[in-house]
Amino acid sequence: MSATTTPRAFAAVDLGATSGRVMIGRVGADLLELEQVARFPNGPVQRADGLHWDIEALMEHVVEGLAEAVRREPSIESIGIDTWAVDYGLLQGGALRGEPFHYRDERGARGVDFVHARVPFAELYARNGLQFLPFTTLYQLAADDRAAEAEAALLVPDLVAHRLTGVRVAERTNASTTGLLGVHDREWDVALAERIGIRTDLLPALIDPGQRIGRLLPVVAARIGADLPVVAVGSHDTASAVVAAPLASPSAAYISCGTWGLVGLELEAPVLTDAARDAGFTHELGVDGRIRFLHNVTGLWLLTETVRAWAAEDGAPIDLPELLERAAAAEPGLPVFDANDPSLSAPGDMPARIGAVVRATGAEPPRDRGAFVRMVVESIAQAFADAIGTAAELAGRTIDEIHLIGGGSLNRLLCQATADRSGLPVLAGPVEATALGNVLVQARAAGVFGADTTLEELRELVLRTHPPVRYAPRR
Repeated sequence: MSATTTPRAFAAVDLGATSGRVMIGRVGADLLELEQVARFPNGPVQRADGLHWDIEALMEHVVEGLAEAVRREPSIESIGIDTWAVDYGLLQGGALRGEPFHYRDERGARGVDFVHARVPFAELYARNGLQFLPFTTLYQLAADDRAAEAEAALLVPDLVAHRLTGVRVAERTNASTTGLLGVHDREWDVALAERIGIRTDLLPALIDPGQRIGRLLPVVAARIGADLPVVAVGSHDTASAVVAAPLASPSAAYISCGTWGLVGLELEAPVLTDAARDAGFTHELGVDGRIRFLHNVTGLWLLTETVRAWAAEDGAPIDLPELLERAAAAEPGLPVFDANDPSLSAPGDMPARIGAVVRATGAEPPRDRGAFVRMVVESIAQAFADAIGTAAELAGRTIDEIHLIGGGSLNRLLCQATADRSGLPVLAGPVEATALGNVLVQARAAGVFGADTTLEELRELVLRTHPPVRYAPRR
């Protein structure tokens, strides 16, 4: 892979379910670095009709962050946007019909029976390849009375791009999480939408990572201080993260660990077996048409919600590093619970709900907070190990290493526990995999590398510039 020797700069808007960031990425022949220029909180807001995203506050943070990025680096060439999946905003007359609903809002579940009465889940899986999650977009849309009057439904990254450029598109990696994209042809499944009663004119034109979405609207360009193009990246944050996962071979698995743990393999073709469906494995699209064959595992959500509850109880912040040190020193033999138990999916008093799940198994949760955290981390690690083993069996692969990327790679206790429980070495990092993948796709589209540069070659640059930390299994 050849690359320009003079560093070139790109802006990455990386929006997660708990926080958002704007980063400057600088790329060259042996250079791949990030500079964070803005970080801001994100999360559900409770309104009279349910949980929503405060999209106006989010957009203000994005524009202010991009303005700061341009002030620091006037040579920025383009902007890429990635966010979480499934949630959307409805447009009418170019304006939003209310704030987008949050995927943890209960209304999505109301659409499940409606959809399954028209299309059995087994048929859905054969058409879209997605595991059952009650917040998948097609269930949300089926329960959304506002959709009848809307002109378009835009997934969150596409909604942000629309607010910046005025262009309505659907980037394909995130579109693959809606349940409305065909797993084989990667196009909107119009016949499926019609059977469910979802208007097909709500679905925008599909584009792929690397394509230009459009230039900034004049009013936005004036605020940011530059007239820049917005380029499609792997707009589902996991799709961008997997670009920067330095997978050396088909025998490598990945865990993209943040609020969720996305655990799986990168495949060329789907595995649409009854066993894969029953195990809850999904087929989401990655960059360059790769398939992310993975299972959604509850990730650091359990830990962050536990700490948040304790901080509210104490009326003071919790020192998480100190708590993790106490957890590492806790006595072995603590109970392990099902990290994916449905009762743990909503916000609110997580320690009490985890305690109830543990007691239902006949065990007793520890009273000491350090031991409790160790129990939580070990339970997440066991869920990761189980998912890796199932993925390998379903895909007929032998796995020899696990790449744990994202914020969870900083949690040494989690990385070691995952290695111990899987019996496989864990290579931790890069931490900022999502933003790195976002920047790499922009850089390739801008001609920083050769026109035929592959994902494997992009990952070699990640490996040279961000070597992972290795955790060997201890048992």
